[in-house]
Amino acid sequence: MNEEELKKKLLVQAQQQAYLQAAQQQAQIQQTEEAIKLVMSKILAKDARERLNNLKVVKPDIALQLEIYLAQLYQSNQIKQQITDEQLILILKNLSNKRDFNIKIKKK
Repeated sequence: MNEEELKKKLLVQAQQQAYLQAAQQQAQIQQTEEAIKLVMSKILAKDARERLNNLKVVKPDIALQLEIYLAQLYQSNQIKQQITDEQLILILKNLSNKRDFNIKIKKK
């Protein structure tokens, strides 16, 4: 095997390995999304799930933050009953208050 063939073989192997890693990452992401979706179906009432789905369309970053927060609450057994739409609104307000911050510049 000459040097050129060896380079091609190594390149093909590297590409295959990168493809496998990407496929594994994609599978892991999909598995995580499925797990979060299952948790949300357990802990959210129908109207709250609808609100979350609407939020995913408009503000996907906030929806993801909310899902992670709710999943953490669920895992730590802090959710005892299904979350209603009104409760979800309160949670959203609390999350948005934590995210808001102001930078004030005082002039002398």
